[in-house]
Amino acid sequence: MKQKMMWIAWPSFLMAGVLELLVFALVDPQDMNWFGQPFEISRQAVYTLGFFVFWFVISVGSALTLFLSLPANEVNRSPL
Repeated sequence: MKQKMMWIAWPSFLMAGVLELLVFALVDPQDMNWFGQPFEISRQAVYTLGFFVFWFVISVGSALTLFLSLPANEVNRSPL
């Protein structure tokens, strides 16, 4: 189980870092608005929140890929 978690966490961590670099190279957090209002948090907080959101979304995609790659007998196996 730990190995499968690392198959999900490590690549998604690396890609979240790459995506963060690409997005925030083009977007300044101070120029962003939330429902028409400017953000009231610091740039560093936006970078941090953005990284964790990217990491979560990519992790969900990686977990779904891992789940879909399982053979049918392993997916349908009873836990008892």
